Amino acid sequence: MSSCEFESLEKSLESHLPEAELVEVKRILYGKETLKLDLPAFAVEAASERNFELKAFKFDALQEQLRPPRRTRVGLVQHKIVLPTDAPVLEQINAIHSRVGEIVEVAAMCGVNIICFQETWTMPFAFCTREKEPWTEFAESAEEGNTTRFCQELAKKYNMVIISPILEREELHSKLWNSAVVISNSGNVLGKSRKNHIPRVGDFNESTYYMEGDTGHTVFQTQFGRIAVNICYGRHHPLNWFMYSMNGAEIIFNPSATVGALSEPMWPIEARNAAIANHCFTCAINRVGTEHFKNEFTSGDGRKAHHDFGHFYGSSYVAAPDGSRTPGLSRTQDGLLVVEMDLNLNRQVSDKWSFKMTGRYAEYAEKLTEAVAHDFKPKVIKE
Repeated sequence: MSSCEFESLEKSLESHLPEAELVEVKRILYGKETLKLDLPAFAVEAASERNFELKAFKFDALQEQLRPPRRTRVGLVQHKIVLPTDAPVLEQINAIHSRVGEIVEVAAMCGVNIICFQETWTMPFAFCTREKEPWTEFAESAEEGNTTRFCQELAKKYNMVIISPILEREELHSKLWNSAVVISNSGNVLGKSRKNHIPRVGDFNESTYYMEGDTGHTVFQTQFGRIAVNICYGRHHPLNWFMYSMNGAEIIFNPSATVGALSEPMWPIEARNAAIANHCFTCAINRVGTEHFKNEFTSGDGRKAHHDFGHFYGSSYVAAPDGSRTPGLSRTQDGLLVVEMDLNLNRQVSDKWSFKMTGRYAEYAEKLTEAVAHDFKPKVIKE
């Protein structure tokens, strides 16, 4: 069986383990059991008719005496490209708009308040090729582009906050950025968050197209909670998650595009670690499928020239601050993961573990300042 045919870890475990053993394995792998969330039958039927996976779970918090529950529902969308990579650019964009639009409609049926799409969701992840044409033609204005207008209409129609990661074209400075546009449920553009860390590993030749972002660690106050967007490669940098959390993020979304041969063993760990360390919820979204390109490409890593990145393995999931997490979506199918969370859990876990209270941040800041200086000398004691 090839990696792209393997449906999911959860299905494999459920198929081969006795029930009692399965419960213990899931406890160790996923923490406290996340309860399934009941969805309307018409939403489940609509997802089946539109041929995408629909899963739903919930994270509860303790009932408090002074604060009412702060429940919100998030939706994570993973999908394949719809048309071949050599189809006309506008046709590719419109086909993906149509596909994602029908998934968002089901999310609305499920009562989703905040929805996040995968990294550069309107296009193939073509940054492996190092070709500028036609891929730069997918770039759009974050404020006035067709994709933002499309999402604004959806946001107003469904009273939903939408996180739309795109290839951004900034005309003023003639730059491209890997950005996430955050659109309020009012339909207004709240702002954007640009990718802080750019990979230069294997086929991920993204600095050919854009460089590190300049928006820092922006947090967006929405009607449904304070959110941040840590795009893709930023998940490998613990301090990146940390800074979003320090700015008050209650939910950090991580829209990504990553392949099995490179990162899959790391995928289930990183967003979950970040949720634990930062007393917040994290949402990891990955695209799915294998995207073939007409021209071969190499990446200077000894591999023969090839036509695809490898398999994007989906497996989108949500992690909670108490170390629990949902099962992931499929490795091979389009999907929508709906998760209800009580944001009161963030403070409850913080009060229990006190990671921020016990952090030595002033000392870390002082030592990091020393460490980036040219005359830095590591503190190593030798015999």
